[in-house]
Amino acid sequence: MTPADDRHGPSGSPATSRTIRALNDRAALTLLASDGQQSRTEIARRTGISKPTASQVLARLEAAGLVVAVGQEHGRRGRSPVMYRLNPAAGHAAGLDVTATRVSAAVVDLDGSVVARHELPTGRKSKGAVLSVAEALTSAASSVGLTLGDLASVVIGTPGSIDPSTGRLNYAKHLSGWHSPGLLDELSEVCGSPVHIENDVNLAALAERHTGAAVGCSDFFLFWVGDGLGGALMVDDRLYRGATGGAGEVGFMQGTGAALVRRVRRENSGAFETYAGPQRTVALARTYGLRGRTPVDVVARASALAAESSSPNGSGPEAAADGAGFLTDLSVRYAAGLASIIAIVDPERVVLGGSVMQAGGEQLRSRVAAQLAELAMSRPTIVVSTVADNPVLTGALGAALERAREAVFATG
Repeated sequence: MTPADDRHGPSGSPATSRTIRALNDRAALTLLASDGQQSRTEIARRTGISKPTASQVLARLEAAGLVVAVGQEHGRRGRSPVMYRLNPAAGHAAGLDVTATRVSAAVVDLDGSVVARHELPTGRKSKGAVLSVAEALTSAASSVGLTLGDLASVVIGTPGSIDPSTGRLNYAKHLSGWHSPGLLDELSEVCGSPVHIENDVNLAALAERHTGAAVGCSDFFLFWVGDGLGGALMVDDRLYRGATGGAGEVGFMQGTGAALVRRVRRENSGAFETYAGPQRTVALARTYGLRGRTPVDVVARASALAAESSSPNGSGPEAAADGAGFLTDLSVRYAAGLASIIAIVDPERVVLGGSVMQAGGEQLRSRVAAQLAELAMSRPTIVVSTVADNPVLTGALGAALERAREAVFATG
């Protein structure tokens, strides 16, 4: 958006003058949102408007409650300028990460700071999408004195994705109570604000792009190993979702080392999932003498064993466990699928994310990279996710905040 100085606009058109003021206000708000507090002089210089116009813009925005003065900048010669910033309380947004066992919700203010969190266990007896979302959001918002009506935007991350042609959630049969064709309308009505549902791994990719291992990279593939196998593709800084929202459902890939799986819709699983998915990991670990209840347990144990400079000294069932061998076997399985993906999309970078990849760390990453060096024609950089918090929730909050700012800035 290019701001326009009032003095350069036509003088006889009230509609045009209002448009110019709106453009200038939006330019100032966008600058404050992206770069933090600024002085009047900095706002004028960086938006291209005059200082008198910048003063008028700031006066309007301050009167509307969208910006606040935060004192003077010190350390300069002469008179210190007054600094301005977005008013964090001028708007709020919410993000949710939904799985089959819990709903995690968080609220951010207009400045992007997380002000509230709540986790709602759902278990096998799901209350359904609407009630679960309403309860989780109400608990989070009320803890800081907000209501659902105070939320300008809500973004929900779920397994699977919404088919734009039907409005139904696909690729997530295990998520009970989330498959109504009117789901988005029902959620928007109970929340009192626009609700958007996005694939969980897509949101994790957005988090990697903005704050994680893909900062500065506009073409990358996120390979996700958590409760299942998933992926997200960023091309030219935009998520690629596919015709039905199913792009990245890599668990359904065939020809990756396992027997073909037919009738995949009925089975709700694919060949790559049965070959390399989490449900296979614990059984595979046992063949290498490793014990654990979950894929994260066995991968973390294997990574620790592989990192040791000598064989374990302890006794017991894991005294002779081959952590390095297990991780190598697992990396072959992951690389078999990734090599096919790389051959098609040729990403600059592959980010390894999800709880299992985090548990494997450098020991697993280096082995996946070594296998891909032999299996893939191109050589993308292979990195592990660096998003410190829940990547899905982080991505949902970022997407919700962007939408909330658009709404608040448009009505300010």
